[in-house]
Amino acid sequence: MHFVKMQGLGNDYVYIDEFLYPGPRDAGDLARRVSDRHFGIGADGLICIQRSENADCRMRMYNADGSEGRMCGNAIRCIAYYMLLRHPERCAGDVVRIETRAGLRAVTALRGADGRIGALRAEMDAPVFDAERIPVRAAAPQDVEVPFGEGTARAVCLSMGNPHAVVFVEEDVAGLDLARLGPPIERSPLFPERVNAEFVRLRADGSLEMRVWERGSGETLACGTGACAAAVAAMYSGRASARELIVHLRGGDLRIEWDARDGRVYMTGPAAIAFEGEWLDE
Repeated sequence: MHFVKMQGLGNDYVYIDEFLYPGPRDAGDLARRVSDRHFGIGADGLICIQRSENADCRMRMYNADGSEGRMCGNAIRCIAYYMLLRHPERCAGDVVRIETRAGLRAVTALRGADGRIGALRAEMDAPVFDAERIPVRAAAPQDVEVPFGEGTARAVCLSMGNPHAVVFVEEDVAGLDLARLGPPIERSPLFPERVNAEFVRLRADGSLEMRVWERGSGETLACGTGACAAAVAAMYSGRASARELIVHLRGGDLRIEWDARDGRVYMTGPAAIAFEGEWLDE
């Protein structure tokens, strides 16, 4: 099976181009095996790039534990980058329309003076604050008490096509023990579909620093939807007044804009191909 390894700020996935190659027999099982960083390729999950009747392509994403996700912001930037390089005839100029389980997403390439793609701007749709649609079992979803170490913390919950619980902290996020803090939030009974947990500190310059514990994958170097959720939560809660923020993640920076006119969130960041090869155990 031919694969391409791509990453957006270190959030890395194994991609299968189903325009050119057959898809896996059991994508969830394959995701678990290829994601293993010692016995597999090593990744945060598996992405299948498929044909779509409604868009330029379709994304099916699987987390490292084999569970299927609905959206991944870093992955749609990588898919757009790949489509423009390998299947430009399927795209309208520098815009790639991608069908996801969370809906249609449009990603626009931003080129430098040399014509090369320097970054990609993804349309992430409007955030969802309704408890049933996030989903979270809470009467006030933007002020939820979640487990935090030996005690609790307040979280702002919302959906960016997948569920997020954003916890604002005062301390440097680099010192947090996410392996201890993340799982109790991810698997809390408050979240019937589990949740992505973001730990966020507001910097003096108005930017955000963030670490993320992703449902089904554990801590990752970056999470596009998580960065969007963190920025929206900061704006919604009054912690940030600007409608455009830089979010600093372990893998690099994302620029997040929450447009007051159309209510949509826009995410700008890089994407890159790491390598490609043949997976022989399929």
